[in-house]
Amino acid sequence: MKYELVSGFETHVELATATKIFCGCTTAFGGEPNTHCCPVCTGQPGALPVLNKKAVEFAIRAGLATHCEINTVTHLDRKNYCYPDLPKAYQISQFDKPLCEHGYVELESGKKIRILRIHIEEDAGKLVHERGFTLIDYNRGGVPLIEIVSEPDISSPEEAREYVEKLQLIMRYIGVSDCKMQEGSMRCDVNISLRPEGSEKLGTRTEIKNMNSIAHIEKAMRYEYGRQAEILSGGGKVEQATMRFDETTGETSVMRTKEDAQDYRYFPEPDILTVNIPQSEVDRIKNSLPELPLEKLRRYIDVLHLNAQNARLIYKYKAACDWFEEAVAAGASPKNTLNLIVGTVFSRLDTEEDKEKFDVGISGAQAAELIKLLDGGKINATLAQMTLAKMLETGDGVEKFISAEDMRGMDDGELTRLCKEAIAANPQAVADYKAGKEKAIFALYGYLKRATQGKADVQKATEIIKSLI
Repeated sequence: MKYELVSGFETHVELATATKIFCGCTTAFGGEPNTHCCPVCTGQPGALPVLNKKAVEFAIRAGLATHCEINTVTHLDRKNYCYPDLPKAYQISQFDKPLCEHGYVELESGKKIRILRIHIEEDAGKLVHERGFTLIDYNRGGVPLIEIVSEPDISSPEEAREYVEKLQLIMRYIGVSDCKMQEGSMRCDVNISLRPEGSEKLGTRTEIKNMNSIAHIEKAMRYEYGRQAEILSGGGKVEQATMRFDETTGETSVMRTKEDAQDYRYFPEPDILTVNIPQSEVDRIKNSLPELPLEKLRRYIDVLHLNAQNARLIYKYKAACDWFEEAVAAGASPKNTLNLIVGTVFSRLDTEEDKEKFDVGISGAQAAELIKLLDGGKINATLAQMTLAKMLETGDGVEKFISAEDMRGMDDGELTRLCKEAIAANPQAVADYKAGKEKAIFALYGYLKRATQGKADVQKATEIIKSLI
């Protein structure tokens, strides 16, 4: 029998506030264990929580960016459980009245993954298992979180990847979190069940906890699909359980049978008053939202008519998009600006974090002065690339590297002479090209590039070289 995968996600996102949700302790990542905590976030007797207004604002931003309805009257609840990472034996969260409800995240296919709710809560401490002991670091305890709960609308590991990536992009774009999964500021609990193909009835689900890697999410989902399918095909029943994923073996295993909501004995938090949010405040936050990632990608492709592959490379990085927009606003063509970012600027940025920061040393407006020369045909693409590399290296403007002589270009006679020189200097490359190795001609381009300092028109040089050979 064939089975359909049905999956929903509970995604915890740490909010980028300077202080914790109920006290003034720093939320900075790292630090010596138990140095970023106080009587409030460690649950000492008599210590009372005070709700961080910025955390509420960030949660509303997240809700609006995922098309949620905002509950302007809401409250906090106690979620009771006894575990070492919560010294007061309860977590302040939200139960029956979450801050945000009934939204969605749209995939590029147009499919909408529905958001059931987004609520605010405090993070727990971190357990460190070493040499047979369990150590507790409460630095993370009390860091503000939002929990984004999707409906079971995800039907494949590929959809799961795109959903998490889209969610990560949205949160970064609106500035509520850096969503660094490697640092734990975005973590996913993955709920999975199987049902016979074509059936509408949901199967028994398992929950894979605390996934902090998109690649591992895909692997865990594929393994858990196979495990459950084997049980069902053998006539057995899947047991509702909380699972862990072993990154070494690529397998899931049962940690404990799954608790239900009633096991947490929720009740309204008595130390925090009902939260009343003026509609005018919701409207203000809504009006402050930037263009969202998928909207931007569609504008780049459909309105600016940019190459779709290159547009997808840039839209993932908000700072890079801001630089691109600045250059275009200063008069540079979108096409040449994008090509230079992808071909020249990105080559200098080694990591994803470097691309996210996009700290390149010159402004988009400075780059526009160079790109406008390319747009107007005063310089060629090769010279533009070489000049941009120098500008990025030094921080200097285009006027330091491009002279009036450079903009006059090179006449056909001079270019033909240099093409003959390139052919004479690279006999092996010429022989390889004649033998059918198309890429061998790049050696001739390299000679011309060095000899002319990038002034040669590559397209015209190609025609001349091929005619000469």
